Amino acid sequence: MNVLIIASLWPEPNSSAAGRRMMALLQLFNAEGWQLTYACTAAESEYRYPLETMGIKLRNVTINDQSFDQFVKTLSPDLVLYDRFMVEEQFSWRVAEQCPQALAMIETSDLHCLRQARQAALKKQRAFTADDLMSDIAYRELASIQRSDLSLIISSHEMQLLKTFFKLDQALIHYLPFIVEPDEAAALKLGWPSYQQREGFISIGNFKHPPNWDSVQYLKTAVWPLIRQQLPGVSLSIYGAYTPPKALQLNNPKQGFYIKGRVDDAQQVMQQARVCLAPLRFGAGLKGKLFDAMECGTPSVTTRIGAEGMYGELPWSGKIAEEPQALADAAVELYNNQASWQQCQQYGTDILKTNFNPLSFEAPLIRRIKQLKQDLNKHRRDNFQGAMLRHHSMRSTKYMSLWIEAKNKSLS
Repeated sequence: MNVLIIASLWPEPNSSAAGRRMMALLQLFNAEGWQLTYACTAAESEYRYPLETMGIKLRNVTINDQSFDQFVKTLSPDLVLYDRFMVEEQFSWRVAEQCPQALAMIETSDLHCLRQARQAALKKQRAFTADDLMSDIAYRELASIQRSDLSLIISSHEMQLLKTFFKLDQALIHYLPFIVEPDEAAALKLGWPSYQQREGFISIGNFKHPPNWDSVQYLKTAVWPLIRQQLPGVSLSIYGAYTPPKALQLNNPKQGFYIKGRVDDAQQVMQQARVCLAPLRFGAGLKGKLFDAMECGTPSVTTRIGAEGMYGELPWSGKIAEEPQALADAAVELYNNQASWQQCQQYGTDILKTNFNPLSFEAPLIRRIKQLKQDLNKHRRDNFQGAMLRHHSMRSTKYMSLWIEAKNKSLS
């Protein structure tokens, strides 16, 4: 199968969970022997994964530019994967015109409308409600999913939300969480430092992601001072790619609060810490930092939103709390109680083994893609609402794009 991936970012698996997720998809498709082309609108980053070492062809593309039309027509992909709905908005009408039989699939990464609705509620200092989901971003995101042939959903919570609240046709969505290879997990476990060999707390996350930056500020002002009252000699190390100056200004050795910035090997520093702190107050999808923590045998303290969609009916790999004092008390108890710490470490292993085994997800996705490709015309006939949205939405997007393109030419 000839596959085109269109994205607004180059994959950086060491910088973000989204980068790790994209690499997992590319590796899965590559293992099938499919021909992959990765087209990106962004300038190349020094931290991007060297996709060419996997035999993947690279291409820079420009939005609102007809040069893309000839490129995609010549490539003639069987499957086009859009990395998030905003990319689908920009390019899907062009793909549909040039390659109408190409299977259209979206990697959602997370439900942006859920994340932004929770963020807006927090900003107004009130509880999140279902009414918050009725927003412009939700209309755009759900329209994009309905226009497409299949969308990959990373969280079981979001699958349920799409089915029950948005009443989305299940034929249009496919549950594909993070996947943890058993051999890699076993190899990591062999090298885990013991409880006694670890010290301090860790927090990690790409600073460009708003929930992570909010979490750092929340730690600094509300949670960490309460932990230090009980553990005055213990430190917190905060890591994350793209650390802005405003984050570096929070560094305070006297308070044991260290902003460390980017790290090349997140798992190495995660294994040295005794407890991972992730007091996320908004967000969506699955949290890569908490997967790293479980893979490294590092129990975590997080919120319901942080652990959402990850543990199912199993005990959490650490503690879940909401308010600053409860978060601090949970962190101190987990840090000091070796028996509890070891039990939570085992809970993490159980979660990864039970809920994120590749045998449960990789082959079913490949089968679904192949079946959809085979039955594409029927699948699209059954999705009349999607066809209607393609007819109306894509026309408005198309003519706006053509207007921008013409305007750019007149200015050049």
